[in-house]
Amino acid sequence: MPGKTPVIAMVAAGVFGVAAGGWPVVTSGLGGDSGPSMRTQLASVLDDQRWATPKPGSWTMPKPAANGLPPVINHIETQERVVFLTIDDGYTYDSEFVNLVRKEKVPILTFLTSTYIKGQGQYFWAMRNAGSQMENHTVTHPNMATLSAESQKKEICDSSDAIQKQYGRRPQVFRPPFGSYNQTTLQAAKDCGIKSVLLWSAEFYNGTSGPGVGYNGFARGDGGKGFKPGDIILMHYRKGLAQEFQMILGWIRQAGFRPAAVENYLPRSLGGNAPDQPSHA
Repeated sequence: MPGKTPVIAMVAAGVFGVAAGGWPVVTSGLGGDSGPSMRTQLASVLDDQRWATPKPGSWTMPKPAANGLPPVINHIETQERVVFLTIDDGYTYDSEFVNLVRKEKVPILTFLTSTYIKGQGQYFWAMRNAGSQMENHTVTHPNMATLSAESQKKEICDSSDAIQKQYGRRPQVFRPPFGSYNQTTLQAAKDCGIKSVLLWSAEFYNGTSGPGVGYNGFARGDGGKGFKPGDIILMHYRKGLAQEFQMILGWIRQAGFRPAAVENYLPRSLGGNAPDQPSHA
């Protein structure tokens, strides 16, 4: 069964939820005048969302596709020893994971399958307020390349609508389930306001077994070993995620890498936070 969401995350979720027309205010458990003030708690939440930006000249900014459709990105060209941690789905979760992300101040990006908002919406409020944007991973997690144009558009647009209503921001980055897509998918994504499609270069099979790598194994898409600068790493929301997340953080740091926020390496025109034209000042 899902665990208890930390009070600070619940408080933030409630306050921000009212602004977004989503989750109701949570006031229980605050204990009157004891403990940090609401202002202090919210300032702490907001501070967690400020991730380091890349050093000027250290990376090659992804470019728009020539055909005007959202470009498909599976890694970032960078000289920095950084990797990007992304977590998909949301059908189950580890109640300790939010605390770990806040404590370690690790940037992650969530690709949320929006059907899970109904049962676990408050948990993902906590994740949002720990610094993870909610991006689009469809409504029901289908194999997109097998669907009609109308069905693909409904999966993407309805998911973006639900996430925007609940979390106050419309997704701008899309990840197709199983990495399966076609040109119809890209057109549907564009029609739904998606600016880029983010795949992955490596997967950590947290809480499950991967082909040839076993339980909690790590596999690169190129068949190589270890981490490479600019890797986008796929994980999933599963029970036991906190312990598994500590595991991969240990591997990353032991290899001399650090996690970074992928949205800070994407230009605004592709749904990220970086200026579209690097400053030469």
